[in-house]
Amino acid sequence: MSVLSDLRGALQVRGAGKARGPIAIVDIGSNSVRLVVYETAARVAATLQNEKSICAIGRDMVTTGRLHAEGCAAALEALARFRIIADGLNVETREAVATAAARDAANGTEFIARAEKAWGGPIRILAGEDEARIAAEGVLAGIPDADGLAADLGGGSLDMVSVKGGKTGSAITLPFGPLRLMDQSKGDPDKARDIVDKGLKNIPGLSAAALYAVGGVWRSFARLDMEERNYPLHVLQHYIIPRGRALRLCGLLAGLSKDTVRKIKVVSKRRAESLPYGAVVLERLLEAFDIKDVVISAYGLREGLLFRGLSPEERVRDPLVEFARATNSRTARVPVHAEEMIRWTAPLFEGEMGELARVREASAYFSDVGWRLHPDDRALGAFSQVLTAPFAGSSHWARALIAASVFHRYSGDEDFPQRLALAGLLDKDDEKRALVLGLAWRFAFSLSASASGELAQYKLRMTPSKIILEVPPRREAIAGEPVQKRLGVLAGALERKGEILVG
Repeated sequence: MSVLSDLRGALQVRGAGKARGPIAIVDIGSNSVRLVVYETAARVAATLQNEKSICAIGRDMVTTGRLHAEGCAAALEALARFRIIADGLNVETREAVATAAARDAANGTEFIARAEKAWGGPIRILAGEDEARIAAEGVLAGIPDADGLAADLGGGSLDMVSVKGGKTGSAITLPFGPLRLMDQSKGDPDKARDIVDKGLKNIPGLSAAALYAVGGVWRSFARLDMEERNYPLHVLQHYIIPRGRALRLCGLLAGLSKDTVRKIKVVSKRRAESLPYGAVVLERLLEAFDIKDVVISAYGLREGLLFRGLSPEERVRDPLVEFARATNSRTARVPVHAEEMIRWTAPLFEGEMGELARVREASAYFSDVGWRLHPDDRALGAFSQVLTAPFAGSSHWARALIAASVFHRYSGDEDFPQRLALAGLLDKDDEKRALVLGLAWRFAFSLSASASGELAQYKLRMTPSKIILEVPPRREAIAGEPVQKRLGVLAGALERKGEILVG
């Protein structure tokens, strides 16, 4: 039985729905050992615990053919700790996998036997193709419309899989992990380039418009690019680096010493040694395959393992909308009100389709996220909470638009604070749309006070010149000054006049 089918069986109980309780996944890589404990098996599973230990078990493996002794000792200590954490969280469903270093080293099997005792359960050594495909599934879990090349750079290998239409294509594994390149090149970046170029020449005809970059080294690369640009949104998932900027940064990093990289404040000291070699690999990929954009994926092997364990019905659900709906269920005063509001305000957004429809739906589900906050902090607090929430399936543009709409849901038509301006993410039309969305939710709440079934008592219409609210005579009292004011503000944002009809 394959690791994928075995995990699916572990995560699903066909007669009673999906597995209940936390799920622990351990990933033993060439450079790091990581534990992630998910709340449950779901399309947007919350993370209860996420930690890693940089052990570098694959250091010097090219030279010695064996796993690094000190690294193995550190890994065993980390696994013993992870076992205690999983026990404390009452985790019953557990999966542990090992990748390139354990797969290729002469003493890999011996190390895994010791690791299984420390972890207290079986550990699967993934074949290179399985590793590549699972990481690509992780990319698709976070970016369902990914179209290009998913590339997971671990300490010992580079795993690449084409992705398009929600499916994975051919898989390739190459021995280009930073730890292995450091060993092979003897610390010479030019020699490392030659090694990568020779390997890539054996892959004819491979090209992609976008590279979906997975792995801690490339996430560090993205943090550095964000810092250099003074980028306003510090969220790595779906961060895009255009080809020209990526190549320039690769060139700068590739020749830096470990000590120099350690002085860069946004780069973890544990990544300092491997970052220049990760930059070499990225540079050669960009040149070889004519890639236009580097898209950072915070989702990879671990998320791919979880994703592959879900039912087909769960896999096709929209991760952005599912996260927003789950947030609404946990935090809203009356969760069903959001769906009522989406339907009731539909006349204001007639003909809306695609990404704009997704944004509106997510915005509505987030619209009551700040009700417990202090009144003075509701607008900014809710904005910040949504802007950096750990959801996927969303570009940074969509994320910023949704967060800005939630700001206006609480602030009304106040100008967006300049210190929070999302420079380069939203244009004037986007800002107007965020305002309209926020004012629509604000107006709806003024009528219903979030009570279920209230909005159905009224009818909302839009004409070329007016926004009309129809109120039955028995409810005329609802149309007081607060409702009149908010209707007028909403209508003004849509370049119309507000009108209340009683009868």
